[in-house]
Amino acid sequence: MAKQERAIRTRNALVESAAALFDRDGFEVASLATISARAGVSSGALHFHFPSKAALADAVVAAAGERLVRITREREALPLQTVIDASHELVQCLRSDAVLRAGFDLSAAPERARTARDLRRQWREWVESLVLRSEQAGLLAPDVAARDVAAAVVAVAAGHEALGHQDPSWLERAPLTRFWAFVLPRVVGAARVGLFVASGDPEAEPAPAPVAETGAVPGTGAAPETGAVPGARTATAPEPAPGPGVAAEARP
Repeated sequence: MAKQERAIRTRNALVESAAALFDRDGFEVASLATISARAGVSSGALHFHFPSKAALADAVVAAAGERLVRITREREALPLQTVIDASHELVQCLRSDAVLRAGFDLSAAPERARTARDLRRQWREWVESLVLRSEQAGLLAPDVAARDVAAAVVAVAAGHEALGHQDPSWLERAPLTRFWAFVLPRVVGAARVGLFVASGDPEAEPAPAPVAETGAVPGTGAAPETGAVPGARTATAPEPAPGPGVAAEARP
């Protein structure tokens, strides 16, 4: 058991080291020797776990994908609020987590398109499913289409990710809060805007990373398709909509 635990720790250290160097220097520049040295392991140990740099990159993308699954976990909130909360958690994790940043970059590289897990598609499909649930529950404004809302959310998240490479302030809570405060009245209508928190759940903490990487890929994190609509922070959906003029930052 102790030998297995050491192997897991070594593998995780290599993934973390590779992610940091891929993120800082780029996949082509980062060398296996530098990755193993940063991880504090021998080159032989690296090749025991990963036969090539491409295999190591695949492991970084897989680890980032598992972290994205935790970000898109089910929450006790209305579907659209879950999207708001997850979007805030995503950009904050992109600021602090080199594995997630490197994973997004690697999965988008054209030369890896056929082999790498597509994290942007994973995020897009999850957002689309939650926004569609909001539409089916009658929580979007009558003249607003779920596909348009999902496209805007995905585009904004991608923009924050790209801009954050040069200016980390784009990966703070405030810019994304301004986006949600701006679009919520249009998306849900003035009468329902008070049901949502544009700044995300202030009590929510990012889901912790696993202690050991098992290689298993968890579920998608999307809510089960039961047709039920979870409540806004509670288990029940609101009955009457509040009156107009409620600020988007107000808690339900």
